[in-house]
Amino acid sequence: MSDSSSPTIGVFDSGFGGLTVLRALISRLPGASYAFLGDTARLPYGSKSRRTIARYAAESARFLVNDQGARFLVIACNTASALALDAIQDAVSVPVLGVIEPGASAARAASRSGDVLVIATDATVHSHAYFTACQAKGLRALEKACPLLVPLVEEGWTSHPVTEQVIRIYLDELNTRAAHDGLHPDTLVLGCTHYPLLRPLIEHAVSAGMRVIDSAESTADAAVHLINGNASTRVDPPDAAEAEVRCFATDSVDKFERLGSRFLGRPVGTVELIDLGG
Repeated sequence: MSDSSSPTIGVFDSGFGGLTVLRALISRLPGASYAFLGDTARLPYGSKSRRTIARYAAESARFLVNDQGARFLVIACNTASALALDAIQDAVSVPVLGVIEPGASAARAASRSGDVLVIATDATVHSHAYFTACQAKGLRALEKACPLLVPLVEEGWTSHPVTEQVIRIYLDELNTRAAHDGLHPDTLVLGCTHYPLLRPLIEHAVSAGMRVIDSAESTADAAVHLINGNASTRVDPPDAAEAEVRCFATDSVDKFERLGSRFLGRPVGTVELIDLGG
């Protein structure tokens, strides 16, 4: 466990897209130590039952807290945030933050019309977690699953014309639905941790004046507020040039090391293989 001057922040995802959240955290809290876990052996979570997702996520949370000494957890997985946040909070004794509530809060702050669009994976959209979180804040939200975007990002096609065309098709379909429903959206929420890598293409494709909310950035902002508002987790100014980061995966270590740097914006280093069971 890290000493009190450099608390460990645990970051969890079912894969490695959550490294975009870790990247945003490091830029804001470079004085912290980080432990990132990608449960790559058991992804995709979206095809599993809520009970199974809750068990997997709780096991991962306990590893970060009990084995790595994390004093604060960020659930950088939309599916786990949508379906297992309560189970994670019950499993550990440290503060836990998911990605959905910060994204909805940022949308509320950004939107003037009160109408927002959300693009995400099938599992996140089917959970209606963003819709519910936005509705609780007085927003009308229209969600759309964009299943082609994650594989395009993982293929490295983050500036490819094909990816740009796919984004435009999805957004055109979403805007057509919004017009049919009488909505006037002025804000778009990126409800998947892979999507920040596509933000330049997305911002180029949306209509003029549309605000794009990066849930990774929003989550990092919320985490900073909570961490530095708690004396036991407050992060002091850094003594070193770079934050200490340890990455763990339950499978596919080679793929994690190969692709992770795209998401983290720096080499992930040696990824440690762990076994959390079946």
